Amino acid sequence: MTHTVPAMILEKAQIDPGRPALRFKLSGTYRDISWRDLELNIRKFAAALMALGLEPGERVAIMAPNAPKWVYADQGVMVAGGIVVPVYQTETVENLLEILEDSGCRFLFMHSPFTDRDLVSRLEQLSTLERVILFHGPPPDERFVGFDEFLALADQTDLAELDSRLGAVCSSDIASLVYTSGTTGRHKGVILTHANILASVEDAAKVFDIGPNDSCLSFLPLSHVFERIDGYYLMLNRQALIAYAESIDTVPANLAEIRPTIVISVPRLYEKMYERIMEQVRRSSWLKQQVFFGALEIGQAFTEAVMAGREPSLFLRAAIRLARPIAFSKLHQRLGGRLRYFISGGAPLMREVAEFFFAADIPVYEGYGLTESTSGIAANNPGQFRIGTVGMAFPGTCIRIAPDGEILLKGPTISEGYWQLPDRSAETFVDGWLKTGDIGELDEQGFLRITDRKKDLIITAAGENIAPQQLEHRLKGDRYLSNAIIFGDRKPFLTALIVPNFETLEAYAHSQRINYLNHCDLVSHPQILEFVRRRVDALQKDLPSFNQVKRFTLLSRDFSSERGEVTPTLKLKRRIVAQNFGSIIANMYLDRDHGIHDSGFCMIDELLAR
Repeated sequence: MTHTVPAMILEKAQIDPGRPALRFKLSGTYRDISWRDLELNIRKFAAALMALGLEPGERVAIMAPNAPKWVYADQGVMVAGGIVVPVYQTETVENLLEILEDSGCRFLFMHSPFTDRDLVSRLEQLSTLERVILFHGPPPDERFVGFDEFLALADQTDLAELDSRLGAVCSSDIASLVYTSGTTGRHKGVILTHANILASVEDAAKVFDIGPNDSCLSFLPLSHVFERIDGYYLMLNRQALIAYAESIDTVPANLAEIRPTIVISVPRLYEKMYERIMEQVRRSSWLKQQVFFGALEIGQAFTEAVMAGREPSLFLRAAIRLARPIAFSKLHQRLGGRLRYFISGGAPLMREVAEFFFAADIPVYEGYGLTESTSGIAANNPGQFRIGTVGMAFPGTCIRIAPDGEILLKGPTISEGYWQLPDRSAETFVDGWLKTGDIGELDEQGFLRITDRKKDLIITAAGENIAPQQLEHRLKGDRYLSNAIIFGDRKPFLTALIVPNFETLEAYAHSQRINYLNHCDLVSHPQILEFVRRRVDALQKDLPSFNQVKRFTLLSRDFSSERGEVTPTLKLKRRIVAQNFGSIIANMYLDRDHGIHDSGFCMIDELLAR
């Protein structure tokens, strides 16, 4: 068994060197990179880095979009004995500088120079950063190295020296520092060793049947541990083809072009797909709706039988063979026609979304993991699944539920701690157990269900404990609502910031002959507020009064990563949202009575800047 990440990949390259490993689009056409060329480029990057003076244990950052060069840089650093520090392509200059300084990076790979001219001068303030290597574009000054110039350095390194450097890397050595701010606080560098990564890959390979005939479309940022472990290392370990989407906006078109068998994403993608499909169905004829919802009901009954371990009846098996092609064939075609399943992670998946895709014969296998656990430690999979849970623990991982409901993890994938943060490490990693900060429960069969984030739990002024994510999921599941975040900690009642689904809400306004100028006008219109209030009340009518949203504010735009309100994988940062919308939230509590004081708020940058 190989003991380092690059050794694993280079070993796989020997099996069938001419077989395509990566696929990317160049000048409008998808092109393949063979395993032979993958190995050659990895070695070139490693040799060039060694020529620049990279020593074992030194850190190198990568800030670039998903592409073959990301892989070459990642593996090249590891072959040379270095430590990879991935940085989101969308990261702000301030966050980039914070990560580079904390990690002490000596080199930085960038896709192209920042448009922010201030970056060049600010990089000079970093004492450890020597060179910035550009994948594209001319170097703006002598501290930057152009791509061709960088590759030319490879000739200066002896091949025997390169092999010696790779052979000296140990499984216990640090492979990567993955910085995460999560949804609160400053960035923390999670230490991941080669052993952590290989254990995670091997665990996932045992539960997901992936092989050389599979292909995966890559579009989640490789800086995220979920995509990096499961969409990159796992795929290469199983010799599956990785194809890169041109951008997040081209994913629908790229799905049809690549025709992948596996797609890995965060729940938001599946939720958006589901919303669009359901809206199209509602706009179709009465007959088409009857056929669609009839097939959906049959598919859900079939899924329930399989999930319960029952053999579906002869009638149900016959009905599913007839119903699925009629109702869902177009959906399968749009996804390329070869898709075996989705894998979902990074945030909770709405149950109705999972039920829909399972019914359509496109299973969504939800998993669970953290950066600190080197991605997934549990997942539903083709062999065993239960909708509404994140599956059973992977082999080698032990899950324990603390008395307060917190999920604790132990196993070979668990990080040894945070980079240069001994106190924080001691708080989070206790006696070999990782305190996840998530609240959950294990059922009698060992399926794990996530209830909420421990830090997100709301304790009202009356002392009631409330898990906001459950109610937020209800709100987001409504066809007229797109996003929601609930507040109420130490307050007399719950309030919410709600983002409408403007496509459906505008259609409703048109049907009711409600006149409005723009989104700002729409979210403030009394008839719209009254309509949304009725929807909200219907969604929460079965909940106790203390667990109901008493007031809400409709927003004219969604939460954005540019303002720091969501992570790159679209998880809400409650602390930042609370800061950015502090006055709006406060206004909902001005009157202490529980009467209706719903409102709309126009999102104007100048107002937020005040």
